[in-house]
Amino acid sequence: MTPALDIDALDAIDVHVHVHADPHGHMALDEELASAAAKYFKGDRYDPTVADIAEDYRRNNMAAVIFTVDAEAATGQPALSNEEIADAAAAHPDVLIPFGSIDPARGVAGIRAARRLVEEHGVRGFKFHPSLQDFVPNDRRVYPLYEQLQNLGVPALFHTGQTGIGSGLPGGRGIKLRYSDPMLLDDVAADFPGLTIIMAHPSVPWQDSAIAVAQHKANVYIDLSGWSPKYFPPQLVRATNNLLKHKVLFGSDYPLLRPERWIADFERLEIRDEVKPLVMKRNAIRALGLGDA
Repeated sequence: MTPALDIDALDAIDVHVHVHADPHGHMALDEELASAAAKYFKGDRYDPTVADIAEDYRRNNMAAVIFTVDAEAATGQPALSNEEIADAAAAHPDVLIPFGSIDPARGVAGIRAARRLVEEHGVRGFKFHPSLQDFVPNDRRVYPLYEQLQNLGVPALFHTGQTGIGSGLPGGRGIKLRYSDPMLLDDVAADFPGLTIIMAHPSVPWQDSAIAVAQHKANVYIDLSGWSPKYFPPQLVRATNNLLKHKVLFGSDYPLLRPERWIADFERLEIRDEVKPLVMKRNAIRALGLGDA
């Protein structure tokens, strides 16, 4: 039997890892969007399954928060199965922490699915991508879903800022960046104070807004995924070192950005020695409810 997560033995917790494929050959993104994203990140296509991810992260002595994005209503691409991802992750509890993804367009069915995923499949949180899923985060029609997550005691991770998905395509494939303005999440954080919110990525062009929301709302964190640290906005680096040292989380955006590259570039930043372990692991323990931080 594979041992459970040993937090103390891990070097890091990566809170932003995508499952791009399932064992049946189904893909999370259609060919056009997947190719555009790979081009944006200037890397080779890599579409890992859950088992591939477990092998990669076990080799690096890290845990990974894994998820897909349910955007079928907006993109027409059938979503990978939340249940299959969670059940596959259960075979690798030493390194994998499964999140689900619910398209808010699913309404009541999505709310019920969220509860089943937590109670029956061990899901530990949920990923949203407002631009890809084509919804406004502070739309009151989504509030019953947030209320369910708050009641279940699991965090919600939201894409914010620019996205490589659709980048460079005509009209960006209809993907609207403004839905990923972090200030829209300020309403959600205020209205659901018991819901932990993680704002993913440096939120360019709204970085100052993201810093303000994370500082003002005790239930809001920022993950640093999706950008090589050498490109981080300077105000984000300053906030990580001081104002937000307990609110910032390591995330890579694997497989589009690998953790090895991210960490190598992070080590070159002027981040205080006492802050680095907070970013790499301790803050994630608190945000994810994994134990005493």
